[in-house]
Amino acid sequence: MEQALLVAVVILGVLVMGLVAAVFALARQVGILYERIAPMGALMLDGGPAVGAPAPTFALEALDGRRVEIGREGPRSSLLFFLSPTCPVCKKLLPVLKSTAGSEQSWLEIVLASDGARAAQEKFYRQARLEEFPYVLSTELGLAFKVSRLPYAVLLDETGRVRAKGLINSREQLESLFTAKDMGVGSVQEYLQST
Repeated sequence: MEQALLVAVVILGVLVMGLVAAVFALARQVGILYERIAPMGALMLDGGPAVGAPAPTFALEALDGRRVEIGREGPRSSLLFFLSPTCPVCKKLLPVLKSTAGSEQSWLEIVLASDGARAAQEKFYRQARLEEFPYVLSTELGLAFKVSRLPYAVLLDETGRVRAKGLINSREQLESLFTAKDMGVGSVQEYLQST
């Protein structure tokens, strides 16, 4: 009986050591994968004005009556954020936009853009408490930037040129537009491909 117990303990010890070795091997592989996988920025689609090109100019009236100038020179950069009241990802990103508006207010103005029935847009605007943002309704604006999926953002610099653009599904993807502007590239992916 003692001999059987001793054999069982030895077998159990060997199994535990094998599991420990397997965990270390998996941890090493995770580390290698982490190093190989680059950060994912906003996915830039092919349509619309190219990065570096002047943006189309618009003079629009926001839902609250403010006049909004798009594509013209100004004291700050502009982030056009295309959204819809029926887009769940857009709604998820609203707190991120509010936080960004506060932290980046020295150099950035955020403009929300959509199209559709004005009554539904105004209801969404009030319910989501978006009064701090200019919110414009313009099918022409979306067409000019070739917006085909939401949420989509376009970063314009102070001179009215497109500096970065892409689909936005997270805070990291939104911030990748700012990083791309700072680095002078169209997108984080473009930078990673060039290195």
